[in-house]
Amino acid sequence: MSAHSATATRAQFIGAFTAIYLVWGSTYLAIRIAVETLPPFLMAGSRFAVSGALLYGFLWFTKRIKPTARQWRDNAIVGGFLMLGGNGLVCWAEQTVPSSIATLVISIGPLVVVLLDWAVLVWGKDEKRGARPNAATFTGLALGFAGLVLLVGPGIMHGTGGLAPIPVGALALASALWSAGSLYGRYSQQPAEPFTASAIQMLTGSLWLFAASFLAHEPARLHAADLTVRALSAWAYLTLVGSLVGFTAFVWLMKHSTPARVYTYTYVNPIVAVFLGWLILHEEVNSRIFTAAAVIVAGVAIITMAKTRKTSAPASAPVATPQPAGGSR
Repeated sequence: MSAHSATATRAQFIGAFTAIYLVWGSTYLAIRIAVETLPPFLMAGSRFAVSGALLYGFLWFTKRIKPTARQWRDNAIVGGFLMLGGNGLVCWAEQTVPSSIATLVISIGPLVVVLLDWAVLVWGKDEKRGARPNAATFTGLALGFAGLVLLVGPGIMHGTGGLAPIPVGALALASALWSAGSLYGRYSQQPAEPFTASAIQMLTGSLWLFAASFLAHEPARLHAADLTVRALSAWAYLTLVGSLVGFTAFVWLMKHSTPARVYTYTYVNPIVAVFLGWLILHEEVNSRIFTAAAVIVAGVAIITMAKTRKTSAPASAPVATPQPAGGSR
């Protein structure tokens, strides 16, 4: 624990960890339920518009925040990567991909971050930006990739009863875009305070999502019958709990605990999502999925711990992200 942890109680730690474990793990299920009838980009855009407005309004009334034009610009770019590229593609893919599978594919996020951060170091030739993976990290990368192949490979190869390659590819792309946006925000020259950055990213990200929704002609396809109690309840959960409670708990933990402990959410979320998908939506769970999950979780765990030992940078990385990896988020 950090020096700040002395002022925090055990109950606060339990509550905060429970939030990032269960809330973020459950958002994949909520997305799956919401997009059963609601258009994916429109659903995500309205969600972040409301949560971003609530957070920004709270910060303005309590702290009178005044972000600079540069901070608005940088976080608008990050918002595009995270909200449209990361969350929007997840919502689109979950129209056909089970939530339990979606969270496992998205859990490759830390692997993508490692590769992108290495690319920043090599191409930027700036020792202050980027990081070179060590042997443990490469082991984690290999395990994560092997787990992903085990998860989606058989279904794609056989073509029946498996996973369609395009939605799975969209999930992998979502993870890559989420990681790229996180790194862009991490290396911003004039970063905003974490909560302010998150509010701006959600607000501007909602505009990116609304633009995609209109280009996809989603509003014309939305009918009153689509606004079911089931879908609207899932939307409200994502807006009020997933975006506000989960992220608030995450930021608090990053100030009071160590990155290694906080980042355990990365490999707990898939387990929660798989269980909830099986329990509530009766999604298929078999030995291959359990084996793939174990391999992916092991790879992510190794990478997370290796990065934590190598550098303290991960503590600052999540500042740019309104929610985690998972980007169901």
